[in-house]
Amino acid sequence: MLIHFNKIYFLKITKPLFFCFYFCFIFFHSKLIFADKLNNLDKLIGNNDAVVVANSKGNILFSKNAGQKFIPASTLKILTALVAIHYLGTDYQYKTEFYLDDQSNLKIKGYGDPLLISEILIRIAKTLAVDLKRINDIILDDSYFAQPLTIPGVTESSEPYDAPNGALCANFNTVNFQRAKKGNYISAEPQTPLLPFAISRIKKSNVYQGRVVLTHKKKEATLYVGHLLAYFLNNEGVQCSGNIKTGTVEALNDRLIYTYISQYTLEQMISEMLEYSNNFMANQLLIATGVSACGPPGSLEKGIQAINSYGRFELNIESMDIIEGSGISRKNKISAKDMMKILLKFKPYSYLMRYENKEYYKTGTLKGIRTRAGYIENKNKELYPFVILVNTPGKSTLAIMKRLIKCLVK
Repeated sequence: MLIHFNKIYFLKITKPLFFCFYFCFIFFHSKLIFADKLNNLDKLIGNNDAVVVANSKGNILFSKNAGQKFIPASTLKILTALVAIHYLGTDYQYKTEFYLDDQSNLKIKGYGDPLLISEILIRIAKTLAVDLKRINDIILDDSYFAQPLTIPGVTESSEPYDAPNGALCANFNTVNFQRAKKGNYISAEPQTPLLPFAISRIKKSNVYQGRVVLTHKKKEATLYVGHLLAYFLNNEGVQCSGNIKTGTVEALNDRLIYTYISQYTLEQMISEMLEYSNNFMANQLLIATGVSACGPPGSLEKGIQAINSYGRFELNIESMDIIEGSGISRKNKISAKDMMKILLKFKPYSYLMRYENKEYYKTGTLKGIRTRAGYIENKNKELYPFVILVNTPGKSTLAIMKRLIKCLVK
């Protein structure tokens, strides 16, 4: 049988092929141009470092040591944020409940709100004071998170990044103070009183000024919430005549009188957490995520289970070693290739990251570790995701970033 190829038929066949070859040429040509611009970048990346860069479509433009697992430090918070968004939703808001029992004891049940700060407790006291005139004991229920709650990498130092996690915490489980000219201790925050309860902790710490961390020893961190609230209630005319202690809410007998719903959405909390690289907030989010995925009580193990499940089924990550959510542990390990998968998924939320000089980014720092991940914005407002994991002691990410910015923006 004789087959005739007319002009129209020929065009139908060749036109799609032409565009296919054209776009392939453009893609590979852009990769070659980019590779040519980055001809010196390879020299900046050691055997214990990794770099991956993609274009706005997610196509990899440059990659070195992408499959090796390295310590991500605080860039891990991007994954923690992404998993929290998946399980909790951007509009999620923490709650804290307030009950009265038949002995006129005020009971407070925490659900892990990481932003239960003095300004919020003042507002809560004003609200409670409308109907309360006198209470006996203040009883604090932190049972929503299982204890002991130990975060790998967190030590017993007085540094804020070592603050412990829990279901009921105030001011990030820290007290900010300074020394007056007379040598006495005073609060470094006008909204927060320096209570005798906190002064005793300060004296034990041997810290001259700054922040001292409240621990779980003898329920110190949880009890601090009660002491702060008692102070603010007294300021509103509510007499607190009893003790401040820990206990549990009895749902069948105790009367719920107020539920504080956080004024901050999860999206706002993530922005705060990424901006200040707050380790305490990161693991509070991770533990709450674990509750959503696996049920109460919250635990680090459930949070890690949620991360691993999300990584496997949503990101197609086959192997990563994640043992907490802030990046403070050196046992966290992930490849630059898998970090790129995280960034591609997080791209719609890039506005939650710190932004300056045409870059949305998150940095990470541990001893001998410098990391950086985010998105470079080009002249057309397109976002190019990048991952830099420098695990060579003494090196930084700055030289690599300088080269990337020059190639993608200028």
